[in-house]
Formats: sequence, C-alpha cells, structure tokens
Amino acid sequence: MRSVIAVYVENKYGVLTRVSGLFMRKGFNINSLTVGETDDPAYSRITITLNGDDYAREQLINQLKKLYNVKGVKLLEADSSVERELMLIKVRNTPETRGEVLAAADIYRANIIDYTTEAMCIEVTGETSKIKAFIDVLKPLGIIEMCRTGVVALQRGGSIMEK
Repeated sequence: MRSVIAVYVENKYGVLTRVSGLFMRKGFNINSLTVGETDDPAYSRITITLNGDDYAREQLINQLKKLYNVKGVKLLEADSSVERELMLIKVRNTPETRGEVLAAADIYRANIIDYTTEAMCIEVTGETSKIKAFIDVLKPLGIIEMCRTGVVALQRGGSIMEK
C-alpha cells in the first residue's frame, strides 16, 4: 500500500541522514523523498512516499516521532490531501516527431522550456499518474534524459501540520 508521510524537522545538519537512516534500518524502500525549507527557515519539511502495510507504516511513524530533531509527523491520506510532482524531460526533436511531441505537451499542459534543432526540454507538473502517462507517450518518440522531483503534498483545507 502506497503511503505519503510529511515530516516537519529542524533545518540542521544531519537530520535528513537520521530520518532516511531510520527507513534503511527498518528495511523500507523510499519511493520518493523531497525536502525543502518551510516558511520558517529554521525548519524543513520532508515528504516521503513508500509502500508497506498499515502495521509497518504505523511503526515507522512512531519511530519518526521519537527522533530528536523531528517536530511533527503526519500521514497524508489521498482523499484529504493534494500531491504534485515536477519532471523535466528532454526528448529528441526531429521533423518526424516534432508535431507529436508538441501535441503531447499541449494535451498534458506541459511547457517547452528549451528548444534546439536536436532536442526539446519539457516541464510537466501534476500527480504521479500524469507524470507516468506523459513518459509513456514520449518513450516511443525518443527520451534523451529526464529527472523528477518526487512528490510534494499538503493536507487539504485550513488545517496545518501539528508541530
């Protein structure tokens, strides 16, 4: 079962290592991990996606809460949160494929951010399923290179993560 966990931590040296090390010690594979400063530069927010059963996930959340620099941990349920991911993807630009690439970018509301006679670099943002679908459309057209940010997520509505 896929889970998204938000971890509010002090923005200090070594905190990310301790958090990710906990996953390694418990034998969990992290599917994606994003980290960034919050509105307060003294704190960062780590968003982690992983697969695992309910029992293991609850154990992991309880262990995260015990780490010294962790100020809050929240399981983000799919029906009460919003998720986005960013991908930059470079595809071949040939006269034969150019029209298809541009049409796909338009359909997926992606932005062409770099264009040369050899390649196009495209930025696309959305849910993970949208990103995967866009990759599937572009694969036969010649993907040169790509990178993804991983998931960022927030709980819907006016509630905030407890600190």
